[in-house]
Amino acid sequence: MSRLFGRLLVLALLVTGLSAAGPASAREPVRTPAQAVAAMQPGWNLGNTFDATGDDETSWGNPRVTRELLAGIRKQGFRSIRIPVTWGQHLSPDLVVDPAYLARVQEVVGWALDEGLYVMINIHHDSWQWIATMPTDHDNVLNRYNAIWTQVAAAFRDASPRLVLESVNEPQFWGSSGDTENYALLAELNTSFHRIVRGTGGGNGTRLLVLPTLHTNADQGRLDALAAEFATLNDPYLIATVHYYGYWPFSVNVAGGYRFDATAQADLLGTFDRLRTSFVNKGIPVILGEYGLLGFDRHTGTIEQGEKLKFFELFGHQARTSRITTMLWDNGQHFDRTAGAWRDTELFGQIASSWHTRSGTAAGDLLFVRRGVPVTAQTITLNPNGTGFTHVRLGRTTLRRGPDYQVSGDQLTLSAGLLTRLQGYGQRTSLSLRFSRGVPWRLDVVSFDTPLVSAATGTTAAFAVPTAFNGDQLATMTATYADGGNAGPHGWTPYKEFDRAFAPDYPAGAIKLTPEFFAEVTDGVPVTLTFVFWSGENVTYQVTRTGTSVTGTPA
Repeated sequence: MSRLFGRLLVLALLVTGLSAAGPASAREPVRTPAQAVAAMQPGWNLGNTFDATGDDETSWGNPRVTRELLAGIRKQGFRSIRIPVTWGQHLSPDLVVDPAYLARVQEVVGWALDEGLYVMINIHHDSWQWIATMPTDHDNVLNRYNAIWTQVAAAFRDASPRLVLESVNEPQFWGSSGDTENYALLAELNTSFHRIVRGTGGGNGTRLLVLPTLHTNADQGRLDALAAEFATLNDPYLIATVHYYGYWPFSVNVAGGYRFDATAQADLLGTFDRLRTSFVNKGIPVILGEYGLLGFDRHTGTIEQGEKLKFFELFGHQARTSRITTMLWDNGQHFDRTAGAWRDTELFGQIASSWHTRSGTAAGDLLFVRRGVPVTAQTITLNPNGTGFTHVRLGRTTLRRGPDYQVSGDQLTLSAGLLTRLQGYGQRTSLSLRFSRGVPWRLDVVSFDTPLVSAATGTTAAFAVPTAFNGDQLATMTATYADGGNAGPHGWTPYKEFDRAFAPDYPAGAIKLTPEFFAEVTDGVPVTLTFVFWSGENVTYQVTRTGTSVTGTPA
């Protein structure tokens, strides 16, 4: 250990004290690494808090962490909590971590451990703030990285063995010569992290250490590179980690990926298959340190509710049967940290159920019945997922097999008589499809007419298409020129990104087109928009940008 790190270690011990995070309890159960990782399932991320790049844990909009919040998370069924920490802005020019900040992290870690949770802390957004420059600023980056882990490892050396340390979040490198160099740089960071933590002694001698792949990506080359690091380090107390946010077009709703279709499912299944083959089957535990859908960064409505639920049902099943521990990414969009409640209880119900069993789903959660025409029976495909279909409910009433519905194999047919009666309940009526286990599947029967759009004028900064949705729901939008070229962002596809290029505003009766969309539209050239609705209806519209002015008319 260099003189600099020796001084930092001594300083850390003097400032924080060896017992600041609580001594390891004699009553802690003795577990193998695989047993400990299994005991961490399921996990939750305290996102956008200590990882915020501002001066305070509240700078990204979340409230200050309380002991009650952590107790609440434990009551929701979580057994572990990942606390991402960004350290760079709390590091002095002589590479000393602000003692007050470190003490606050220790306080929250201690509360979580007191609640019986496993806890994982790391170096988080530093990965792109300054660690990414390692190819061109190698020594400074490595010194800074080592200084942080020297102090953090010393501060937590006698913490409970339920504290787990993660070397770096989503490692990436800019200006390198390619992946060969990237893998070498990441191995250097992980090896240095391993040496520093083990060198502090105490509980750190056998503490579980989590090492990521490059970009925490689960492509085979990334997994192979990390497996090689594990072989070199030859330490039984190491854990592999990746992140998973789904097949990208589905995860953000772009390029026509608005359904959890066979392609999106294959991406998920392939990820878990590679993790099993590369690590789990070889006795190396895996923590999937973040999961979710990238569209959630805007709001959870970017992906249609039923498609979203099917993703989480299959994800949870694959994680459980693969023996992989998962940690839900939550930057405040899921669990309301002030109210202590889930913002989308149906979503959390599906996630929590998947920790234990499978749930039946269906091809969709929307069934459209057109107004003003004779009603006919409609059929929807069930996905029992190994369960058995049992019955259908309307509120507390169990519907009658025969007069109300029929089931043949995986085909559920709702009778014309039932659908006619449901129209009297209003614009949207929810049925509950019940299976032998898991959570019920909500099927909304929607009375609709073809949506209508109207002419409008506006600017590139604020333009909206007046829309009478008539009970329908927008799925996606295409944008093309008369010559067949694609208009707007993501010019490689006619299908634009939901919420980034366009967004429905149902209460206002409008479809908004964003400045980002118009920024990549050719001036003076008409663009044909096709609004694709979940009923199967397509409505066309034409917009023309002239400077900052925009005109639009039904096509």
